[in-house]
Amino acid sequence: MDTKSVCVGYRALVRPMCRWRGVLLLQRLCWTSHVTQALALCVLTFGVLLPLCCHRCLYSYYFLKSWYLEQKSDEALRRSYEDGQEALAYWRDVVVGGAVQGDVSEQPELLVTVVTARRVDGLQYHYLLQVMRRLDVLLQGCGDTLSAAVLVCDVESSPQDNEDAVLVEKRFRVVRRGKGMDQYTNVFEKEKRDYVFCLRQSMETVKPRNVVVLEDDALPNTDFFSIIRDLLSRRFILRSLYVKLYHPERLQRYWNPEPYRILEWVGLGMFGASTILLFLAAFPRFSPPFSMPLFLFLMAYIMVGTELIGRHYLLELRRVSPQLYAVSPATECCTPAMLFPGNTSFHAAELLDAATCMRGNAKDMVLYRHAGSAHSLEPNAIQHIGAFSSVRANPLHPQLL
Repeated sequence: MDTKSVCVGYRALVRPMCRWRGVLLLQRLCWTSHVTQALALCVLTFGVLLPLCCHRCLYSYYFLKSWYLEQKSDEALRRSYEDGQEALAYWRDVVVGGAVQGDVSEQPELLVTVVTARRVDGLQYHYLLQVMRRLDVLLQGCGDTLSAAVLVCDVESSPQDNEDAVLVEKRFRVVRRGKGMDQYTNVFEKEKRDYVFCLRQSMETVKPRNVVVLEDDALPNTDFFSIIRDLLSRRFILRSLYVKLYHPERLQRYWNPEPYRILEWVGLGMFGASTILLFLAAFPRFSPPFSMPLFLFLMAYIMVGTELIGRHYLLELRRVSPQLYAVSPATECCTPAMLFPGNTSFHAAELLDAATCMRGNAKDMVLYRHAGSAHSLEPNAIQHIGAFSSVRANPLHPQLL
């Protein structure tokens, strides 16, 4: 075999190998380029843009507590104080004007019972007066759309009167538990017994078809009665012991033990990734070819972004209409606002009566563990305005978080 033949055979063998290596190198460079672009996008979004936009957002991961929490807390207290003083003036005018007590008709479609006790701390904020003023205004705007009544349940057991409850008695019916009740029980058990008393008084005194129990620092939103009316029209309500109308905003994140939130989070990521790809498809020159890694990256990008911004702010978009409010399985914490549909308030009272409440087993936990079927509404139908508790020790400077 001559030298020329050997060279031709060598070239025929080497050229495909070089071409194959070139393709691999080009693919590696493209892959490296895509990874670099993805990393640059993540750094720009999560390290620059979102911190700039969200560092003042109270329920975002980017919120700078050391810079803004004290300022926001002071502003909230000042605003609440001003609202309390306005409510006090409103109810004093009602008393001076000689307003007669509203007629609590038998068997209204909805009874709103407000549980109240005298506050040693924060008395000047007049939480009860703020709540009752809002309810008074909302009731006047109800018209014939909903048969609703309001009852105030005063559970103050000390010798002193609950001055705010006395003030609203000119307009709303007030029932009282009596002085000196449960003086030797722990705080959690007393709170539970007060709640049971108000539940039973609601059903026995007025005989409503549905009951909402509000604590006296649960300020209803302006669309409160529209939300309740829509809830009562939904099918699930027939099998629910209660519907929670409030869950603390700081506990509304996706990264949470509740499985439904994880599913919602994944669904949002898939929807967001699909939307971005469809948008990019409208610009073929700039649109990258579809691939599963690209889809998964965009899905994770949307999920991380929404969690860092704060799920609370996405939920607020649902306030456009009562029909957009979401109903999910009940969460453990807190009972500032509870809807008991039908006669379920009797069953709830029996469940609470059968349990002894203490630290770690408060009334919200008792209801959650024995509810069977219970639900939560998102976003909240009320604002929790109480910075000072009527039953627990209060900090000198309460903060929003």
